[in-house]
Amino acid sequence: MIAKQFQDRVVAPSLLAADFSRLREEVTRAIHSGADWLHLDVMDGHFVDNISFGPAVIQAVHETNDVFLDVHLMISRPDHYLPRFVAAGADLITVHVEAEHEVGETLRRIREAGCQAGLALNPATPLEAALPYLGEIDLLLCMTVVPGFGGQAFMSEMLPKIEAAAAERARRGLGFHIEVDGGIDAGTAALCAKAGANVLVAGSSTFRAADMAEAVRAIREA
Repeated sequence: MIAKQFQDRVVAPSLLAADFSRLREEVTRAIHSGADWLHLDVMDGHFVDNISFGPAVIQAVHETNDVFLDVHLMISRPDHYLPRFVAAGADLITVHVEAEHEVGETLRRIREAGCQAGLALNPATPLEAALPYLGEIDLLLCMTVVPGFGGQAFMSEMLPKIEAAAAERARRGLGFHIEVDGGIDAGTAALCAKAGANVLVAGSSTFRAADMAEAVRAIREA
């Protein structure tokens, strides 16, 4: 069984909102501002209608800064590309239940590679799609926006899904994190934390804040 660890609040600024012309400095700024993890959204232009970055950027971040890398694969074939992200230095790799792969096998391969394994649900996907895999994951990501682009408004209708995930986690005695991603700031972080989420991905509200350290603190304490 995965060790119980979901009591701790984790703030994970999303690199997608950073200034890519100053990548190393932006990652360092996030760390100095109190980030626990760094969230990296990989998009392939197929699974979602946007293209972001791939293993080379993750490797660059890994080699220039010491921070836990939370890699979110919004790609059609995570099983095919998985070895490249492991080699790039990912600490946790999250794949979508909706993608074109054998979910259980991909999760097994992630953990055998020495990484933590996460499973993501799009807003339209019910929690039931993840239930067969809850005993095999370290993190469940409940998207709180339609994935693909940053800066979207938080979907409060996702809160019951988070609550249901937390209830199922407790019922089974499991210890996976519950992560939320999309429209997270101090206000919405409080709602998500109350519902049972403990990993809070925040892009625009952290990297584009006037005071990033204050923004991270406000989310952590929300």
